[in-house]
Amino acid sequence: MKDFDWKPLALVPLLAVLVFPFIGSGSTWLTLTVAGLAMGMIIFIIASGLTLVFGLMDVLNFGHGVFIALGAFVATTVLGTMSDWTGSQELWRNLVAVLPAMVVAMLVAGAVGLAFERFIVRPVYGQHLKQILITMGGMIIGEELIKVIWGPAQIALPLPEAMRGSLLIGDAAIEKYRLIAVAVGLCVFALLVWTLSRTKIGLLIRAGVQDREMVESLGYRIRRLFVGVFVVGSALAGLGGVMWGLYQQNVVPQMGAQVNVLIFIVIIIGGLGSTGGALIGALLVGLMANYTGFLAPKVALFSNIALMAAVLLWRPQGVYPVTSR
Repeated sequence: MKDFDWKPLALVPLLAVLVFPFIGSGSTWLTLTVAGLAMGMIIFIIASGLTLVFGLMDVLNFGHGVFIALGAFVATTVLGTMSDWTGSQELWRNLVAVLPAMVVAMLVAGAVGLAFERFIVRPVYGQHLKQILITMGGMIIGEELIKVIWGPAQIALPLPEAMRGSLLIGDAAIEKYRLIAVAVGLCVFALLVWTLSRTKIGLLIRAGVQDREMVESLGYRIRRLFVGVFVVGSALAGLGGVMWGLYQQNVVPQMGAQVNVLIFIVIIIGGLGSTGGALIGALLVGLMANYTGFLAPKVALFSNIALMAAVLLWRPQGVYPVTSR
């Protein structure tokens, strides 16, 4: 068995350490670092679904953004009916409101993902150019349907009362919601790794990727498993949409398309299908966005593209390419 490659893991702390002298203030650096990790974890939740779909099914789904927006808008509806719970100062009452919103968003996004796979993706399996074109068309249609249901205007998605505000660590102010986002992201990552590496379903999926005919000859229906992967990927995008909407505290129909650029940067850095690589890529993107937004706002929009270029110069296939695992 090959030794585990630890070098990519060092990129996240290395970036944080290199930036520290430019920021100067330890409290400001800590605030920015936690904010970057929280942003990265939310992006990872969103990107993990697309990583699964591409890594296991070889599907370039440029329509992934519609599930993000759908999850966020569903959350506005669910949370809008639970104002007594979201307005409470007690954290457990806030969680009672947010958790059902997340579950409903995942269910709706997963159901729409099932239809998306059946009618849009399935006819173009193995045809990457057609996948890009038809899934982009599907996202545009999805955005228009969201406008029909919820309207084209921006909708507020405020944080529940007990999740607002900050905790003081020394002189550094750490927003409560960002700590929650880090915890949720770690839970999603741990669940994905455990499912893919420790369960029978994960074993069958990975075996089906390597030798589909052999697995089918044993009586397992790989197509159903792969459809399930697509549904799970869509549901994760819905969950990420809820997290991102609460992070921004508002939602718009185009939010999925806006986040899509960051998602593809993350999966390219990660290695096109690697869950662990996607986590590292997302954390790097989140940290870079926050650091450059503070140090040089005018170049913040280009910083993540520069980061991707730097990583690809070091490892052209990404930090953990699937082919070398």
